[in-house]
Amino acid sequence: MKQPKILHPAERMLYGVTQAARVGWYAAHYLLARRLSTSDAERRASSRARPEIRAALRQDLVALFRRDLANIEAGRYKLPYDLIPSPVQRLHQSVRFFADLPDVDRRRRAHRADEPYQRGTHTGLPRYYLQNFHYQSGGWLTRESAQLYDTQVEVLFTGAADAMRRQALVPLGDFMTARGSDAGRLIDVGCGTGRLLGYIKDNWPSLAVSGLDLSRAYLDAATRLLRRFSNVDLVVGAAEAMPLPDADFDVVVCTYLLHELPRRVRPRVAAEIARVLRPGGRLILVDSLQVGDKPLFDPLLAAFPATFHEPYFADYGRTDLVRLFGSAGLRKLGSQLAFLSKVVIFEKS
Repeated sequence: MKQPKILHPAERMLYGVTQAARVGWYAAHYLLARRLSTSDAERRASSRARPEIRAALRQDLVALFRRDLANIEAGRYKLPYDLIPSPVQRLHQSVRFFADLPDVDRRRRAHRADEPYQRGTHTGLPRYYLQNFHYQSGGWLTRESAQLYDTQVEVLFTGAADAMRRQALVPLGDFMTARGSDAGRLIDVGCGTGRLLGYIKDNWPSLAVSGLDLSRAYLDAATRLLRRFSNVDLVVGAAEAMPLPDADFDVVVCTYLLHELPRRVRPRVAAEIARVLRPGGRLILVDSLQVGDKPLFDPLLAAFPATFHEPYFADYGRTDLVRLFGSAGLRKLGSQLAFLSKVVIFEKS
């Protein structure tokens, strides 16, 4: 574990102010987007959502940020390097988000989310990938989509997405401490725009990291985000067929990928993760809550797939992760809930 850092009161206050502003900013986007893109009947139905669910969401959101700060104060990881965002960049992202909203709403109302497949311009990619996940424009295949993605996810989680991702840093730090060295190799499978890799490199600069993703556009965004760091390698490839050697990594992290995969593909991904891990290596998985993790939230999980076009989410919610990864030779070491996500740690024997 890193040495505990005594935060200056001004740093603690800065964290509180920036994270409260973050939640307020994205919550306002969520509420305005809902008003602009839902009917009066849908809004009335949403307003009748069980008050105990709304109260629990608020409570768990606050608990997540308190845990995030406690981890920082305990020396498990640093204050986020991007704690203070660029106001100009944030405003540009907001303009892009609302400009794209009518097209997102058009797809949602028409229940159409196969534009990438219908256009037929992306040969060589799996059929399951050629969709407008979240009804977003371009699916995951365009520069414009990559520019919008992080804002869309933060709006969905009212500013909590990065804090949920950072919970992966705790088991990573524990593993590094047990090894007695920050040297080694890590890969983020399905790295997207590189948000988690940025936090990893900021905390363990000597760690060699790779990111793998099917989207060239998203890897280009990751390249821009991670250009301040050295020893970063980004690879285009599918998680179920990684173009990588056997036993090449000490750690695999995987964030919000499994729920985007069909049932038939998940065992292949699990097998590939096990293949590229060295014996004694760790898999740190961060993904959505599953059915039964917090029963009060089960109605939210049931409604989510249709509202946001997540075609494989319901099946993922009932997937036995211990069996899935156990069949590939990985054993579960532990897990922890983090707001609407959970962190699960596996070891390769």
